[in-house]
Amino acid sequence: MSFRDLVFVIVAILSCALLITAQISIIAALAVRPPRWRALAVIVFPPLAPFWALREKLRGRAATWLVSALVYALVRVVAG
Repeated sequence: MSFRDLVFVIVAILSCALLITAQISIIAALAVRPPRWRALAVIVFPPLAPFWALREKLRGRAATWLVSALVYALVRVVAG
């Protein structure tokens, strides 16, 4: 395994972990705000998370979700 491959693996793991953390954080925030069914919907269909997070003024969580998803997808495409 080359150094380049190691960097891709580390970045992919960190961005995936950050994406999962942001997802759980958004689910928890939506679960305490009415209507609570959105938290369940976000579990079933995760791409709704940043949309509803932005509507609830959770800008930091939505930005974290979007950036980490973008970085993860980019690493997966570049790494091949």
